[in-house]
Amino acid sequence: MSVPTGIISHTRQVCSLYKRSVRNLEAWYDRRHIFRYRAVLLRDRFDKNKNITDMAEATRILEAGEKELFETQHFQPKKFAGSPGGCAFEREVIPPDWVLDYWHPLEKAQYPEYFARREERKKQYLAMWEKQYGKPSKEDLGHH
Repeated sequence: MSVPTGIISHTRQVCSLYKRSVRNLEAWYDRRHIFRYRAVLLRDRFDKNKNITDMAEATRILEAGEKELFETQHFQPKKFAGSPGGCAFEREVIPPDWVLDYWHPLEKAQYPEYFARREERKKQYLAMWEKQYGKPSKEDLGHH
């Protein structure tokens, strides 16, 4: 997960508020027809304010919407299983590629074609890196 940096536009903030509001409705109303009715009413509220050109007014409405969402937040919001906070989040840990460098030679010998191709690709990657960024100096490698 990356940490957002930089300024988020007003449009993106409104879209985020809308999506979080719909997800909040989904948590409150488990009967689909009631949820859909409430979602249509919510969309109508957003559509009524979409043509506001005064940024001060638009910002005030956005802040009021954020406050309303905070005050009506569900006590146990629904989470997707694989999302942060979900029951299966990071359940399957995929090891990074460098772990293969620490395999024992007898383990590597069981997959000779794979490791031969992998070593070739590592050489190609290093050549591409040095072409793009240059060779590292002795100071970069920690030699004194």
